[in-house]
Amino acid sequence: MSEDHLIPRPVRDSQSEMAEIVLPNDANPLGALLGGRLMHWIDLAGAMAAHRHARNHVVTASVDHIDFLVPVGVGDLVILRSSVNRVFHTSMEVGVKVYVENYIADTARHVASAHLTFVAIDSAGKRVPVPPVIPETEEQRQRYDDAGRRREIRRSELERRRKPR
Repeated sequence: MSEDHLIPRPVRDSQSEMAEIVLPNDANPLGALLGGRLMHWIDLAGAMAAHRHARNHVVTASVDHIDFLVPVGVGDLVILRSSVNRVFHTSMEVGVKVYVENYIADTARHVASAHLTFVAIDSAGKRVPVPPVIPETEEQRQRYDDAGRRREIRRSELERRRKPR
């Protein structure tokens, strides 16, 4: 692996956007988007940002809490925006924000947000280092700082679950 592989990269290099039209197969009998389908799309959108930043294979290690804020129906356009919030050596936190867009009224509503942790791996499945991320805007710096706090919460929760009762 070359040395330039670990040169820090700006958040903007990882920013990704994906769009999906909700089809009948994506919905429940009431015509609302299945939560599992949305979670799948969130994972894909997050992976795109992680791949772009790491320039390597990545796997999903965890997904934080997801709230579904507004219903999404068949025929709606779903927009998923993702970017790397922070890098921690071989792992990175990616934020994904989901909107439902009404392309006729030219409006968008926030549907859900999630934070996912991805780990970079080589072809043998061994963890590999990820280049640091450079937050450039105030919002990116805030997400960078928040990611550090969320990591500590995730770590303490994992430690709590590992302790025998």
